[in-house]
Amino acid sequence: MLTLFGQPAKYCDGISRRSFLKIGGFAFGSAANLALPDILRAESLAGRTSNQKAVINIFLGGGPPHQDMWDIKVDAPREIRGEFDPIRTNVPGIEIGECFPKIAAMMDKFVAIRSVVGNDGAHDGFQCLTGWPRNSITSVGGRPSIGAVASKMFGPSDPGVPPAVALAARTAHVPWSEPGAPGFLGAAFQAFKPDGEGTSDMKLNGISVDRLQDRRAVLAGLDRLKRECDSTGMLKGMDAFSQAAFGVLTSSKLVDALDLSKEDPKLREKYGDGKPYKYQYDGAPTCNEHVLMARRLVEVGVRSVTLSFGRWDSHGANFDLVRDHGTKLDQCVSALVQDLDERGMLNDVTVAVWGEFGRTPRINPQAGRDHWPQVSCALLAGGGMKTGQVIGSTNRLGEYAKDRPVHVQEVVGTIYRNLGIDPMTVTLKDPTGRPQYLIDMREPIPELV
Repeated sequence: MLTLFGQPAKYCDGISRRSFLKIGGFAFGSAANLALPDILRAESLAGRTSNQKAVINIFLGGGPPHQDMWDIKVDAPREIRGEFDPIRTNVPGIEIGECFPKIAAMMDKFVAIRSVVGNDGAHDGFQCLTGWPRNSITSVGGRPSIGAVASKMFGPSDPGVPPAVALAARTAHVPWSEPGAPGFLGAAFQAFKPDGEGTSDMKLNGISVDRLQDRRAVLAGLDRLKRECDSTGMLKGMDAFSQAAFGVLTSSKLVDALDLSKEDPKLREKYGDGKPYKYQYDGAPTCNEHVLMARRLVEVGVRSVTLSFGRWDSHGANFDLVRDHGTKLDQCVSALVQDLDERGMLNDVTVAVWGEFGRTPRINPQAGRDHWPQVSCALLAGGGMKTGQVIGSTNRLGEYAKDRPVHVQEVVGTIYRNLGIDPMTVTLKDPTGRPQYLIDMREPIPELV
């Protein structure tokens, strides 16, 4: 990004030329400091192939209670089992928690993993977005997220649509809303955040096309200044990248996908809005509309959508929280999977619903459950996987994985596989030139292939 010294000139709406250039960068993270043409240049060097697969990664920030969702412990003592009963699903022999009747009615489209292990205990979504602990290879920039890897390998499927989008608005506990870091791949592969700095201008906010052309003229003027010093023969290519950046900035596809007023009201009602928002505190709201927005985004070509749903850190009033969050999650996730299926998209889109760890088997004096990284759970759908099954189990008290422990990296590896990326062979070079595997040589979940 070009740095402008002195007092920046402002347009009549108070936006400076410097701000305009930052808008062109779509606020890809405060540390990125890259204009969108720079990002497009970096992406052009990645040597990718075409791919239309996608993932919707729904992060349940705070740690969802596995034994109150997909793994009800009917034989455990009351102080461990809790208040919920299991209900039958449409798959014989599979039962899940009573707060999820809509998912139960279409369990043949889902996979419940009851034995997720390998959680590092950190109170954030980093592992769910990368497969790695946050402190892994930080000396070279850290591990890239699934969305960043997909951006690097495949790039945008449409010139006007970013390959990775993060819907979670900033939470008071910031790690619960992180978009998925680009890691050592660099800021060019950061996810686009619709609520990022300057992006309200993307929708024009009533500004005329002529007015927008004036802003384009400012960028052209700066380019002319730069061209006076350019004798490398790259001028033509730079113009092309600037044109592509302008296309993304004014893309009707992206704006329309983010505009739920264009959606069928009956379908919006089916997803619900998740209101009223309860038990949010320092976490994310139960925003069902983000789940619908995720479907609209993958439909126009976004490869990776991340969002944070609710605040599941239930140290107190665990069962009231699960009744609230669980029934809302049940509504929007069941609607999402049915919606994708009816549109013929389910085999191409992987849906992952999980959190950073599980919760204690024993209920505390505040009717809550505390942190329990020993085992957690996940719910998967789509992606061409063999669904209608449960993988793994915990012991009678839900303390640890008894049968078929499934490592966090196996889940992430499965998502990569569904995206068309072989996690066992693909490597990406870090800034030192050393090839880095996407996961630590763990196979994707074979039961799902």
